[in-house]
Amino acid sequence: MAALGANCLSALADPTRQRIMEMLAGGALSSGEIASRFALSKPAVSQHLKTLKTAKLVLAHTDKQRRIYELNPEGVAEVAAWVERIRASGIPGWTRWKLR
Repeated sequence: MAALGANCLSALADPTRQRIMEMLAGGALSSGEIASRFALSKPAVSQHLKTLKTAKLVLAHTDKQRRIYELNPEGVAEVAAWVERIRASGIPGWTRWKLR
């Protein structure tokens, strides 16, 4: 498996983008629906979505005049596999860590 893209981890470093990913875990949403859940301008939310799309963590398509976003299963699986490789490497003290 290829190395995890650096822009993927950078994209996930931002708390707003983390919240967007968590929202999309519940299903696809339009950019307007996502923006309505933040006290940010629509252009700011759009920039966050663009960053997640560039990192291959979300997919986007157009439905009439709405832009719909959803998690990219391949991108999310890549992150999960990377975390699993680290966990499986036998890090001392890993059993003390609890992933929730």
